Amino acid sequence: MEETYNFSLIEKKWQKRWEEENAYKVVENEDKPKYYCLEMFPYPSGNLHMGHVRNYSIGDVVARFKTMQGYNVLHPMGWDAFGLPAENAAIKHGVAPSKWTWDNIANMRRQLKSMGISYDWDREVASCHPHYYKWTQWLFLQFYHKGLAYKKKATVNWCPSCQTVLANEQVVDGCCERCDTVVEKRALEQWFFKITDYADRLLEDLDKLSGWPDKVKIMQENWIGRSEGARIKFTVQETGDILEVFTTRHDTVFGVTYMVLAPEHPLVEKLTKGTEYEEKVQEFVKKVQKLSEVDRTSTELEKEGLFIGAHAVNPLNGEAVPILIGNYVLMDYGTGAVMGVPAHDERDFKFAKKYGLKIRVVIQPEGKNLNVEEMDDAYTEDGIMVNSGEFSGLPNREGMEKIADWLEKNNKGQKQINYRLRDWLISRQRYWGAPIPIIYCDHCGVVPVPEKDLPVILPEEVEFKPTGESPLKYSPEFVNTTCPQCGKPAKRETDTMDTFVCSSWYFLRYCDPQNGEKPFNKDKVDYWMAVDQYIGGVEHAILHLMYARFFTKVLKDLNLVSVDEPFTNLLTQGMVLKDGSKMSKSKGNVVSPEEIINKYGADTARMFILFAAPPERDLEWNDQAVEGCYRFLNRVWRIVGAYSDQIKNIQGTIGKPDGADRELYRLTHQTIKKVTEDITERFNFNTAISTIMELVNGLYHYKDKVQEQNLPVVKEAIENLILLLAPFAPHITEELWQSIGKDSSVHKEKWPQYIQEALAVDEVTVVIQVNGKVRDKISVPVDMDKEQVEELAKSQPKVEEYIKDKEIKKVVVIPNKLVNIVVG
Repeated sequence: MEETYNFSLIEKKWQKRWEEENAYKVVENEDKPKYYCLEMFPYPSGNLHMGHVRNYSIGDVVARFKTMQGYNVLHPMGWDAFGLPAENAAIKHGVAPSKWTWDNIANMRRQLKSMGISYDWDREVASCHPHYYKWTQWLFLQFYHKGLAYKKKATVNWCPSCQTVLANEQVVDGCCERCDTVVEKRALEQWFFKITDYADRLLEDLDKLSGWPDKVKIMQENWIGRSEGARIKFTVQETGDILEVFTTRHDTVFGVTYMVLAPEHPLVEKLTKGTEYEEKVQEFVKKVQKLSEVDRTSTELEKEGLFIGAHAVNPLNGEAVPILIGNYVLMDYGTGAVMGVPAHDERDFKFAKKYGLKIRVVIQPEGKNLNVEEMDDAYTEDGIMVNSGEFSGLPNREGMEKIADWLEKNNKGQKQINYRLRDWLISRQRYWGAPIPIIYCDHCGVVPVPEKDLPVILPEEVEFKPTGESPLKYSPEFVNTTCPQCGKPAKRETDTMDTFVCSSWYFLRYCDPQNGEKPFNKDKVDYWMAVDQYIGGVEHAILHLMYARFFTKVLKDLNLVSVDEPFTNLLTQGMVLKDGSKMSKSKGNVVSPEEIINKYGADTARMFILFAAPPERDLEWNDQAVEGCYRFLNRVWRIVGAYSDQIKNIQGTIGKPDGADRELYRLTHQTIKKVTEDITERFNFNTAISTIMELVNGLYHYKDKVQEQNLPVVKEAIENLILLLAPFAPHITEELWQSIGKDSSVHKEKWPQYIQEALAVDEVTVVIQVNGKVRDKISVPVDMDKEQVEELAKSQPKVEEYIKDKEIKKVVVIPNKLVNIVVG
């Protein structure tokens, strides 16, 4: 064994061997329990960053640990490879998106292999490969045939200068990030997935996810936003148009004093056209269109409104109230119309005060009498209904039911469950994405591409315009086709799919990645699914996880899978920070994983990232701590090297060790127990590594202090040290395992089991207090007689000086822990 730890040679050696032996290839095996460990697959941006290193190191510890515990572990990797950055690279540098993407994948694959991650590379997928997106398109067709994919008009960000649709992220302060032109809102025909059909199941099944963090489940629950209420039909006084609102507080409908419409509401133009209000309303609408949806729904937004010259008639009391448009009402939420009840809603109260609108109390707290002139804010609690016609005098909750019944009986509305969740807009006016498999024929209308004609291939010979507009529109070879139904000339859909579609089923493709006949074999998916442990950033808590859950439920309904939830357990790891901030090029605080690996080795990089903080917490980068982990691995190398030749051929059992041998024996089994519990129960890798460090300290202490050494005890300690360290530092442990005479891979060994009897303690430390203050400590045999412990405690010199010449009033002895002497 080499005297010095040459990480570079060792890591290259074992990575080469693992690859040659296909060490991490896995197939279905009914004789073993399965375990599916998955980290969210990355976008191939070109280089791994420290967040990647953390994510994949966490997953690798879990995968290696479960393998050693006897599980058949699926641990795959792939690439979420479609997306806007590849198009930007094409525009800026003239590089084809496919070349840019595949070059990046090659580099990041090399970097991942240099980290020693135990992926089954035979299962690698890339969402931009035709073999993958063929099945993304096939799944779109299944959604289409099931009535879950449909087309409708939707508002998008439009840059009139670039003549293209912009993502929300490309709109900065209301302007196009490329050319600074003011962005407009336009209504375009777009494709949607009907996720709202699954809203109830997505909400109810959150209760099944006991292995998910509560914060993620709450975020999903809020995003779905289920609310029970009533849909009420108001009538426009001037035109007779029906104006519907949804409210959860229909008990307050007699308190409606105004109505607010979204600026995009179709009635706004109709009610103002040719009136004195038209010009001001159009100015207001343009102003609001510059705001993003996030801005308009922000609690920080200054609420603004404008009267449009029309009135809405309340169906319950016949009162006509003014109609305004407001910057805080969105067409996509509810009905695009909101009833204003200022006495009982805080936002409405402030709005009414600002614009001098009427305020009417219709719910009084019991035993009190609210006076509008004296109100400083809205009354939003329960109470007794007043000023509410035949419903006055009722408790408001009872009145709520009776008003809903009245609405239905009189055909003025109905009870309704509403959701904040909106159908998923999947159309992207972009090139680098999976083409939507739809054809438009003048004779046959909308025609789905026949399954036998999939995939609809993304053409690579296209011209990118500086504006960023999709080149698919200008590719006659792509656009022009024949109708599969009538054979006449037809046009292809030029929109591509949202990249979230590609990532909503990739975990299923990993189960059967080479299948050319179907997206996956159901038997294989049924063997591996659900994913036992999913690992990724909390930024994906809503969209990706919601969409993956939706896809899984649809596929279960189609009898393609048997599970209805894709991920049993979820770990959302924290960020890697430097100088208190997230690493970013603009801040100049990026640490390159490659630099760290070249300087210290992959095992050190992994050890630091796992040791520095619990996985769910943010981690502060620390150069000294990286050095510390490197020094620790060198200490491990030296202590194993010191004993390797002596213990290689040691035979025989440990027997019943005593003294220092017993201490090392117990420390070994304490370490096995603690490390196993830390990984299994809590993923507390930092405390697991700390415990392994204590075992290394114990071995050095034994080596330096004990003259006659019990080599079978040492051998057991060294073997278990290597086994326990293996998931964290896979390269050095392979080398050390070989150095002590083992032929097999350490990663194929069984995870060690602790022996309960070995944990038994012969002596314990007892704390001695005088009047509650610690004065000394003594070591005594376990379960020593109370009287003996008391006499021994009193006889200690440090204790005697506090109790001499004083009356001992009481002595409290807590066996194996404490003696408290009370003196007066």
